[in-house]
Amino acid sequence: MCRGCLSNVLGPIDDFRVDLSRGEFIAGSALVAGSLGAALPRRAYAAAEGADTIFRGGTIVPMAGTQRSVEAIAIANGTIVALGSESDVTAHKTATTRVIDLDGRTLLPGFIDVHQHTVTGALVTALFTDAGFPRYKTRQDVLNLAKELAAKAPTGGWVYLMNYDNLLQGGDLSMADLDAVSTSVPIMVYYINMHTATANGIAFEKAFAKANIPQDVQELPGGGHFGRDASGKFDGMIFEEPALKPFLIGVPPITPALAGKAVLDWLKTNAAAGNTTVHEAGVLVFGDLLQNYERIASQSPCRASISLMYDSMASGDAYKQHGVGAKATQIPDSLFSLYAIKIVGDGSNQAMTAAQTVPYLNSTQKGSMNYDPAELLKMVTAVKANGWPVSIHCNGDATLDSALDAIETVYGANPPTGVNRIEHCTITRPEQLVRMKKLGVQPSFLMNHVYFYGAAYRDQLFGTQRAYRMDPAGQCVEIGLPFTLHTDAPCSNIGTLQLVQTAVTRVCSIDDSVVGKDQAVSVEEAIKAVTVHAAGQIGMSDRIGTLEPGKEADLTILESDPFKVDPGAIVNVKVSQTWVAGKQMSG
Repeated sequence: MCRGCLSNVLGPIDDFRVDLSRGEFIAGSALVAGSLGAALPRRAYAAAEGADTIFRGGTIVPMAGTQRSVEAIAIANGTIVALGSESDVTAHKTATTRVIDLDGRTLLPGFIDVHQHTVTGALVTALFTDAGFPRYKTRQDVLNLAKELAAKAPTGGWVYLMNYDNLLQGGDLSMADLDAVSTSVPIMVYYINMHTATANGIAFEKAFAKANIPQDVQELPGGGHFGRDASGKFDGMIFEEPALKPFLIGVPPITPALAGKAVLDWLKTNAAAGNTTVHEAGVLVFGDLLQNYERIASQSPCRASISLMYDSMASGDAYKQHGVGAKATQIPDSLFSLYAIKIVGDGSNQAMTAAQTVPYLNSTQKGSMNYDPAELLKMVTAVKANGWPVSIHCNGDATLDSALDAIETVYGANPPTGVNRIEHCTITRPEQLVRMKKLGVQPSFLMNHVYFYGAAYRDQLFGTQRAYRMDPAGQCVEIGLPFTLHTDAPCSNIGTLQLVQTAVTRVCSIDDSVVGKDQAVSVEEAIKAVTVHAAGQIGMSDRIGTLEPGKEADLTILESDPFKVDPGAIVNVKVSQTWVAGKQMSG
């Protein structure tokens, strides 16, 4: 789904000589006022010191070794020091140890969402008006909202809507639709897939004039393009980041303090949903963005992990002193880390821009890659030369072919630089996953594709056979290929348990149909995907992901045991608390 983060879109547009100096707030988007000292130092545990905290009285699931559960776990200085029987663990108790009775609750390794867009989620919420499903059920509801906002817009102001869902709300919008709303107020409707938008005529006029875009413009570098009708006129559709950028000229200025609060609020929402680590998959860096990420990590309720966009790869050089490659580039005494360089290989299945080997259902369209195979190979070669793992966004199987060709040529199989990832990996062929297993390349599935779009993929986009193996977690288990689950928030809602439930049930929430039951997995495999395997995919399996002595105490505590509730009710399990490095962060 995703196309990097909003900072990519609001950044300088040198190619079109657009002056977006107001957008410089992104350089400080993670800046938070106040004291920003080092956070959560990790130091060695001495047996004589005893435990800071002991948890007992519930179900404690290590997700490591052969034990399904243990009776107690002890933490000291942010690190797990013991787990097992209550009698063994209480040997670490001292007069100052805090003993927490779980009272029947379930304690798991902290949940890890390996693919979100933190800055996007925070800022788009602050900048745009939500027009998403199910709040607005139909396209007419969205057009009514746009009309209401246009009537209130100040002179020179723009209307920006977000989260429009073309599959669930009634199809693509058009320039004519939005011109009927207003011909004087520029309107842009940003789709939830984050690859696509629609704008009215006055918005096109202003954006093209400011960016010096000619009327006969064709595809822009990086795959950006504009839709046209049968007569060759613009129809209002805007595809991919390079084409979306010019339409952000009406975004109001945001202060660093406001942006910083928005980012922290986003991370607090994650913590409340059970996440102890959030990986922002693809950050385009300019100004002091990385330094400000370090600052926000000192106050964040979650670990802040990021991958850099390909165009920002050089900004990671200053951090290589902390290591680069198979293990995350971990900033000392901080919750901030870096892992991998991201390349966006294609677009969105929902927009029919992801590159397929077989046309979309009832269509001749196959989508297209953002880079031809030779260019993609050159980019992957550069990532490897800089010592990083690579992360490639592939929604279509044609893009996946090229991505795997490039990875095999450049990295070979199971490289020492760490796990290379395929983001989303939505539409695949069975032999492609077998090839991934051979190369040590791992997929990360946006399982909410099934939750929200399973029926639409089946009936509108791909037909039964291809839709039933979308996000093919079942085959991964069958062949022993580790996989992870992610939300791609804000492309879908924050909530790891929804991912787990959908991986287990394969039920589409729109019509309650089961979409590809052969690709369903067990609760254990689904939880591994958001703990054990997720830690590995961000280079932190030595620190988090399982409950083992010596690892950091990242914990998610649930009111009920997801292994015991009805699989269709996992999403309703309440998150009680999260702990990061031995400190309670939510609940």
